[in-house]
Amino acid sequence: MCGINGILHLQSQKKVDERILTKMRDSLEHRGPDDQGLFIENNIGFGHRRLSILDVSIAGHQPFFSDDGRYVLVYNGEIYNFKEFYPELKSNGFDIKTNSDTEVLLKLFQLHGLKMLNRLNGMFAFAIWDKTEKKLIVVRDRMGVKPLYYSFYNETFYFASEQKALFTAGVPLKMAQDGLEEYIFNRFVAGENTLYENVKKVLPGNIMTVHEGGKVTTEKWWNLKKEIQNQPEIKNPVEWFRETFDDSIKLRMVSDVPVGVLLSGGLDSSSVLASLHHQNYKDIQTFNIGFKEKEHNEAHLAKMMSEKFDYGFHTMQLENKNLYDKLISATYFQDEPIMHLSEPHLLAVSQMAKPTVKVLLSGEGADELMGGYVRYKALQYPSLLNSIATISNLDLFTNKPRYEKLARYAQINKKSELIIFNGSNIYPKDIAENYGIETLPKNEYRKQIYKEAKSLYPDNLRRQALYFDQHTYLCSLLDRNDRCTMGASIECREPFLDPRLVIGLGSLEDKWLFAGKKWKFILKSAMAERLPSEILKFRKVGLSAPWGDYITKSPAFKEELESFSKSDLFQNPYFENINIKKLVQNLQKGDSTMTPYIMPLFMMHIWMKSYVNKF
Repeated sequence: MCGINGILHLQSQKKVDERILTKMRDSLEHRGPDDQGLFIENNIGFGHRRLSILDVSIAGHQPFFSDDGRYVLVYNGEIYNFKEFYPELKSNGFDIKTNSDTEVLLKLFQLHGLKMLNRLNGMFAFAIWDKTEKKLIVVRDRMGVKPLYYSFYNETFYFASEQKALFTAGVPLKMAQDGLEEYIFNRFVAGENTLYENVKKVLPGNIMTVHEGGKVTTEKWWNLKKEIQNQPEIKNPVEWFRETFDDSIKLRMVSDVPVGVLLSGGLDSSSVLASLHHQNYKDIQTFNIGFKEKEHNEAHLAKMMSEKFDYGFHTMQLENKNLYDKLISATYFQDEPIMHLSEPHLLAVSQMAKPTVKVLLSGEGADELMGGYVRYKALQYPSLLNSIATISNLDLFTNKPRYEKLARYAQINKKSELIIFNGSNIYPKDIAENYGIETLPKNEYRKQIYKEAKSLYPDNLRRQALYFDQHTYLCSLLDRNDRCTMGASIECREPFLDPRLVIGLGSLEDKWLFAGKKWKFILKSAMAERLPSEILKFRKVGLSAPWGDYITKSPAFKEELESFSKSDLFQNPYFENINIKKLVQNLQKGDSTMTPYIMPLFMMHIWMKSYVNKF
């Protein structure tokens, strides 16, 4: 698990500057403190920082070269099933000289080209330079677990695991207006665009080829809609799920270093733990973040589960000055204003785990695959939303945050917008009233995914929302997981995102997801004999925190809140109609409904102050 970066000058006579390439590479040191490597040949250069997980010897050093010298590879990720390719490679005359998946990846590429991608079970972002054809190939895994950013600037193609490496190389840090609008309305920028002008992501499941002269092609090597349509019928879903999930866990335990579990105490991470126990894994360590506020705390459940299986349990709480300091660090690792608001907590728990383990398993992805969010319930009966919209003007809901949010959501009347804004905390009408911003973002990528979702699941808003989130919201969660764990030099693996589970669950009938009181029916059925009822029936908390209280009551934040209303942020014409003093005063008086309006702006203020100034 690593940090990768590269420079390709499109003018072949221009030489790569080793100093710039090295600075780029070393801005990613947290992603790979164990080893470092460089490759430069005229107008192409690769950098690599290594976190050794498989074959921790020098044999796994990167950049990695093919035996014939034609190809050079830098790679970030894990191919969990790499050993199953040994017989095929050997029978085709390849010598296996290391115990690393890096070697297998490059030799499979030599043997089959990019057709080998569909056979890989793993998470990866990699780049291969072909010295003969003078072309650079960059590839990203199916779900986008591993990040990959790029920029064309001054007739040069730059790429890296994190945006900060691009800025370090001299790509200008400039906010994109479209990105800003999407951040305000949708919480994050989806698709290939980012918050920055001229900085893009390679899309999940995509290949991008850059030829020396500047010709660029992109192709999709994995399409979830097609995969779901081609999935054979699953005869016994519960049995299929349990067996595939256990196998996914087993594959993700492939490691030459200790593996632990991020254990919230909720259903998803507890299912990961129960599978490990069922498969007789011993000496597992679990890591948890607790909250002193009872309604946010699941630490007691995580402790109970760890003790039940005789696993080690480690927990911590994050508040005041520590929380503020972790927020600043998390913003640096994230490269953008934080939006899930759990980033500081995830970074802190990863740093706590670091002395004990180098890999953490996470329950991420279960909600988006099986309908785990309360917000999907609003899509069950769209006509009911109209009634709620009508009575919401009577102020019946103001004291119950969840109902108050539902009443605001119910004001949306287009089905497409019910899907596109389902993951938002504030909606177009709220933004018009409180920010004075009337124009919706372009949201081209979101609209394209919505169209795909609609054609795959016609007249089924809940399924459309799941498919939509798998291509948008889940990507932002995976980015958060990657940045927070890699910020602590730890690798994060997500067993629920095994491609067999993602595709198979997408092909099942609604009843396997949406039956029962809290949905995720197939997971609960599969785990019924492994998990106690406290876990199966506990109200979903998620990694949420009372930020309204933090920023108004915590000494570390109070000062920041004072300077916030004078922030440079409000010099931006886009925000000129926001009366920020009024919003803050209302929050300070105890009006908690102000929190979702203040937090995105507050986090952007922190980002401008602590991150932007570094570059």
